[in-house]
Amino acid sequence: MSRWGGVSARALVGERKPARVSGRLRLAGRLARPAAGATAALRRVPRAAWVCALVAILNAICWSIITPPFQTPDEPSHFAYVKQLAETGGPPTSGSGALSHEEKVVLDALHAPQVSLRPQNRTLASAAEERTLEGALAPRNASRGSPAAGNAAGEPPLYYALEAIPYELARGGTLLDRLQLMRLLSALFAGLTALFTFLFVREALPRTAWAWTVGALAVALAPLLGFMSGSVNPDSLLFAVSAASFYVLARAFRRGFDMPAALAIGGVSAVGLLTKLNFVGLIPGILLALAVLAVRTLRASGRLPYRALALALGIGAIPVLAYAAVSTFSDSPTVGVVSSAAGSAHRSLVSELVYVWQLFLPRLPGMANDFPGLFTARQLWFDGYVGLYGWLDTPFPGWIETLALAPAGAILLLCARSLLRARATLRHRIGELFVYAALILGLLLTIGIDSYHAFPAIDAEYAQVRYLLPLLPLLGAILALAARGAGRRWGPAVGVLIVLLFLAHDVFSQLQVVARFYG
Repeated sequence: MSRWGGVSARALVGERKPARVSGRLRLAGRLARPAAGATAALRRVPRAAWVCALVAILNAICWSIITPPFQTPDEPSHFAYVKQLAETGGPPTSGSGALSHEEKVVLDALHAPQVSLRPQNRTLASAAEERTLEGALAPRNASRGSPAAGNAAGEPPLYYALEAIPYELARGGTLLDRLQLMRLLSALFAGLTALFTFLFVREALPRTAWAWTVGALAVALAPLLGFMSGSVNPDSLLFAVSAASFYVLARAFRRGFDMPAALAIGGVSAVGLLTKLNFVGLIPGILLALAVLAVRTLRASGRLPYRALALALGIGAIPVLAYAAVSTFSDSPTVGVVSSAAGSAHRSLVSELVYVWQLFLPRLPGMANDFPGLFTARQLWFDGYVGLYGWLDTPFPGWIETLALAPAGAILLLCARSLLRARATLRHRIGELFVYAALILGLLLTIGIDSYHAFPAIDAEYAQVRYLLPLLPLLGAILALAARGAGRRWGPAVGVLIVLLFLAHDVFSQLQVVARFYG
């Protein structure tokens, strides 16, 4: 056996082999750590949070079953977008209402145009109408793609790309089979909304564990969440990613602004911008949160977290850069919508601000009256939350909307009592509270400005409560605070009453929809 310097060649080889194995093991360990960390994080999620998510999913599934096909806002357009993406690989190229032949034939057979916005009309009610629908669903009426997708054509592609998966899975079935499977995916997003609402309330109110379930379970039973998440509409994913945004921000405020927190904030911001343009309304609040978190970190450690800030801003800017690139090299409907909205101001800035104010708040002396005879906070927003389903043509009777003021007022009073008792704590969290206020204000301004672009031809085009549902985590926190405001002795009982109130609201809302379309 040859030797070199008194050491055998076999010994040399033997010394190297363990080193290579050790390196591989270390590499495998590094690759496994993120997966192990994610698994451990999932295990730390309380069982109650998963229960709330399951309730939200089941509730949305119920809504998907009782709501007739294409009888939710803009569902025909959103379905057309998915059809085009799944069958051609590209987004719609037109914002007109000229849908594909396949979809138009089914809509006509369902009498969808006659039922929408006409509460006196019902869905199919005879054997002859059923046979007509079966003929419309026959494969011979199939068509490839749908270049026109109405007002959905200007939206980002993420939700539609996800919905293309159930669309493809149900390709062998009828158009209504595809629609129902797509609705089930939206229902899963309702579960994520409830899950992140639970996690947000846990971070915001860490000392009252039982109240976390009150807030999240009530949100899971919210009728409008189930109604919108039981349809094909990117709002369902928007609600989920908005709830995730509230959670990652609250977690960063409570546990510190580090690289994982920056990655989470930037990631949910990017997903939100790729989901629906309405997410833009939350961006000012997210930017304010990054600024406040950076200042807090600087005061605590003496160092500004440059890398964390750069990571969050860089990831969040990816969709913006993508839009800019698309705008440069093509005529994108998405960028076109943004550009037209930005340049459609037709009156002064003061007039615009006055309109936005009155869309949400009572008119002040000296303001022009943009909504004569209308108390917008009550008639547009509160009554709309109590119940407005279908194509916004299925409300509750007026006396129910009036009756609903009593429990709503009681909840607000209990919440105010809880905040008053915790005023010392609130002073220490003033920066975080300003961030939540900025998130609310940014979303309201987005809704108001979009509505102003259609004014005066249409008074309140976007005064729809579904546009406020990205703020659902705050509703969960308000409900948890209200239950806690009843005191230690009565708080859990009040929490149960709040959940039962939301359950009753949900059940009677579903019955109202059943009576509207099938009664």
